[in-house]
Amino acid sequence: MPPPTPPASLLPGYPAADRWRRVPRTGQHYVDTGSGPPVLLLHGNPSWSYQWRHLMAALSPDFRCVAPDLAGLGLSPRPRVPAAAVDRHRLQLDHLDALFDDLVDGRGAPRDGWTLVLHDWGGALGLAWARRRGLRPARVVVLNSICFPWPSGYRLPVYLRWIRDHRGVAALAHATNFFPRAAVRGGVVAPLRRAERRAYLLPLARSGDRRAVVDFVRGIPRDEREEAWRLLDPGGDDGADLRGLPLFVGWGMRDPVFTPVVLAEWERRFPHARVHRYPDAGHYVMEDAAGRLGRDVRGFLSSTERG
Repeated sequence: MPPPTPPASLLPGYPAADRWRRVPRTGQHYVDTGSGPPVLLLHGNPSWSYQWRHLMAALSPDFRCVAPDLAGLGLSPRPRVPAAAVDRHRLQLDHLDALFDDLVDGRGAPRDGWTLVLHDWGGALGLAWARRRGLRPARVVVLNSICFPWPSGYRLPVYLRWIRDHRGVAALAHATNFFPRAAVRGGVVAPLRRAERRAYLLPLARSGDRRAVVDFVRGIPRDEREEAWRLLDPGGDDGADLRGLPLFVGWGMRDPVFTPVVLAEWERRFPHARVHRYPDAGHYVMEDAAGRLGRDVRGFLSSTERG
């Protein structure tokens, strides 16, 4: 079952309720706003489509923005969750399949010409889904994310390792909603307004609605030997799925999780990428650098639009 649907008045800046949709097959919630070439925006954990409100406002005059809530997060239902991490990831890909089918078959979306905008877990899941689907994106925008094994010298923050590796800590994090509460404060450099923090946390108000938050952390692979990497790593070490595609990499340089070490690996693997650094932005670069990011992504999409 999905969490209670909040009134739009409690979601400042979020598209109006007449832009909200649900996928008939899965009940997955998404926002569909604007018109023009299609853009699929995929969030990570512990977030939901609310994080895209500024970027959707910047793009929707000329692009059709589709921003789903991943299964178990945001306003999407809380499905029965498989025990194995790799199966939980496959569930997310299945829900993206259902969304895409509904958009193409029932809502007039094209099969081709999609731009992917990816953040956090949205990076690995979005590229794995595109590869499984046989979809070659027109462009890819990556914001503080990863889709390859952790680079040499990187170390996951200790609080994420505790949640991932210790069931007792994971249970405590679930009960207290610690990770989302910390993320809405520590994930930004400039503090969010109280109403915005509340909007981020609204879908997680009930304990029964938080399982996916901990499951995503528990599913973070330690290295490329884990089965999850064989599902998520796009095209292996050579990055074949991204080579030759127009690629924008936007990075909040004060992110405590996706540090500059990870950005350097993006640059090493994909030297053709158009890289933008935002020195005064954190993990939620779309919050801290909302105006600049909107202009930069809009310019990138417009300059690489086909024909």
